[in-house]
Order: sequence, then C-alpha cells, then structure tokens
Amino acid sequence: MDANRFNAYRIMWVMVLYDLPTDTKANMKAANLFRKRLIDDGFALFQFSMYIRHCPSRENAQVHITRVKSLLPKSGKVAIMCITDKQFGDIELFYSRIKEEPPPTVQQLELF
Repeated sequence: MDANRFNAYRIMWVMVLYDLPTDTKANMKAANLFRKRLIDDGFALFQFSMYIRHCPSRENAQVHITRVKSLLPKSGKVAIMCITDKQFGDIELFYSRIKEEPPPTVQQLELF
C-alpha cells in the first residue's frame, strides 16, 4: 500500500454552501430536493445551509463536485469548496464561546 494513500494533504473535504430561495412552493420544493440529494450523495450537515463530505482523494472529490454541479437548482446561490484534511483539521469551531473539536476524519478503505 502506498504510504501517501492516507496523507492529510491528499484526503479532501468537499463543502457545499448554499442560499436558496424558499418564497414560493416551487422554490421550497427545489431547495428541499437539493438538500435531499446532497444527503443521498453522502454529504452531512455541518451547519445551517452548509454540507460537507469526506473524500479519500482529489479524484474522488472531483466526482462528487461534478455530481453537485449536476444537481444545482434553477435559482439561488451555491458555492462548492474543496479543502485538504489537514486544512479541515485546523478549523476552529465554537458553540457559543465553547470551543469544539471538528468532526473526526473517516478512514475509508478501498478494496480495489
């Protein structure tokens, strides 16, 4: 097995941040469908309107970024950001004034 396979600079986190209109039933439906499809693709809620997904490589992250782009609703703003596991580990999180640890890195093994 390659020693760099689980390197903190190779493992990626894909972040999807969005602000979608919910002023009409159609917009609300589109926003809910977008959120559901993110969850179906393995994204988890990080904070309101921000979902994250752990990816074992840049190539895998690109697959999910491409998939998110194919799910974009007709209106609203969506940002997609990809950062390394090392950068993600340096995030400082606070709940009120209490510092929290970032979510643990998931080690995913590939069988082929």
